[in-house]
Formats: sequence, C-alpha cells, structure tokens
Amino acid sequence: MKPKIAITMGDPAGVGPEIILKALEDKRVRRISEPVVIGDAGVLNHLADKLKLKPPAPQRVKSISNLDIKTLKPGRPTRESSKAMIAYVKEAVRMASEGEAEAIVTAPISKEAAKKAGFRFPGHTEFIAHLTKTKDFRMMLGGSDLKVVLVTIHEAIKDVPRLITKEAVLKTIRITDKAFKRDFGLKRPPPRIGVAGLNPHAGEGGLFGDEEKRIIAPAIKRAQRAGINAIGPLPPDTAFFRAVRKKEFDCVICMYHDQGLGPLKLLHFEDGVNATLGLPIIRTSVDHGTAYDIAWKGIASPESLVSAIEMAVEMALRRKGR
Repeated sequence: MKPKIAITMGDPAGVGPEIILKALEDKRVRRISEPVVIGDAGVLNHLADKLKLKPPAPQRVKSISNLDIKTLKPGRPTRESSKAMIAYVKEAVRMASEGEAEAIVTAPISKEAAKKAGFRFPGHTEFIAHLTKTKDFRMMLGGSDLKVVLVTIHEAIKDVPRLITKEAVLKTIRITDKAFKRDFGLKRPPPRIGVAGLNPHAGEGGLFGDEEKRIIAPAIKRAQRAGINAIGPLPPDTAFFRAVRKKEFDCVICMYHDQGLGPLKLLHFEDGVNATLGLPIIRTSVDHGTAYDIAWKGIASPESLVSAIEMAVEMALRRKGR
C-alpha cells in the first residue's frame, strides 16, 4: 500500500490551498502516496472553482474548519483563519502520532497571523516539537543536489557566535547522523557529514576567529570517536562546492541560517524541502512562505510541495524497511 500522507492546508489566506489543489492532481503525487488534506473543504472547493482547478475528492479532505468564504480574502488572514491553520497542524500531528498517517507535510503558515491568534511558538517546527514532546531536533533543508542542516536558525548574526557551543554542534551532528541512517538509508556506508566552520577560511588557524579550534573541531572529534563520519571544520567558501560538484558529502552542517540557505536556494529555490530531523514522526514542509502577494491568483508553483511529499514518502518507506 502507498503511504498515507497528511497534508496541512496552511494559512487559508495564503498560497497553501492553491498549491495543494495542484499537487493533488500531480501524477508524481498520485503514483506514490495516498494524500489527505487536513483543512477546510469549503475553501478548497471555492478556490478550485475560482481558479478552474479540479476540486478534491471528498475522501481526500478531512475538513476540520468551516470558514466563512465571504469574509476570507487572499492575503488577509483573520483571527478565525489563523486559529484554523494551527488546528490543522495539531490534527495532522495527532494522526501521525497515532498511526493514522505515516507522515505529515505542512503548507506554509504566517507566524505573525498565528501570533495574533494566541500562537506562542516561533513557528511550525517548534510547535510540532512541542506536540510530540521532542527536545532535540534540527531543521534540514534540501533537494536532490544539496542538503543542509542548521545549528542555529533564525538568529541575529551578532548572536550566532555565543550560540555555537560544543554541545550544540555535537548534538546537530548526532541528530543528522541518526536521521540520515534511519530516513535516507545511509547505513553502509554511513552518511558523510561535512561540517562548515563559522569564520572565513574556517578561522585560518585562529587569524580570523578561534571558534573552529575551541568549539567546532572538538565537537567533530567527539563525534568521530563515536563512529560518526563527520569531516571538518571546512572553510565555508569551499564546503558546498565539495558537496555538490565533488559529491564528497551527503549533507553539510552549517552554523547559521544564511550560511546554508544561500547555497541551498541557489540550487533548489523552486523545489527545496524543509524537514525536521529528530522527531518521532515524519514531517516535511515547503521551503517558502504564505506568499500573500500571489495568493489565490493561480500562479503559485506546487513544486516545493510535490518535493516535500516525495521526501515524506521516501522517509516513510525507509522507516518501514521498504
């Protein structure tokens, strides 16, 4: 049987409903999965009619909200729609946790709109970690050519150095190693993990900073002693060339957000996938936001969502040993 994938509708006022409608009709999705949308049937049907898209089959939608389509406008989330997008995530996590779905894929939410509805988490990732009682997790973003895992995520650059600790780097390496073995089948040989430095030229022997010598290198050595195939610290300006062109690494661990996402989005802007490593359930997501400026206009691309579904299916089959 094909894996059942619970797809959350995201912000109803964003591009989530549109890209879901398009993905449901994509042959790549239908061939490998049994998708079910956790969202609002009224919104999906309204948008299908508006954009001349095929409405979803009733069995493909688990409708848990009933938003007033007359007051819901593209790009203008309401308190009700914001509460609904949070409820979609909660239900999908419940389904995956209780075995009703084999993975969840999330369409984008608006953190600002969610906050106005009483949401107290920085974003999807932290909320899902809370729901699954997961303490140690990391964000991975990737595509077929490059995968990056972040030690720190949404932090001001001035705050990054103090957040780069031996424990944080080692924990990221361990989570990455375990996830790539379990979810991507890289057991023999084990995953090749490139670890980028923080400073230019990985510190150049301490000339441009000593975080590599004091923090990152010792963490890598501890990981290596535990049998993990981690290499570094690597000069950040060549790490991605070695990963993508030379095929030396299966992923690159990056110290901060733009260090990893700049190269990643150069290669995978349209089809990049965000996955949360370390969870007891499988969760992938699109690598873009609500895109209010193009919401409900029929021009949003479903490629990132299709890729997220494909990765979720791959991970689900790996966990089943298939």
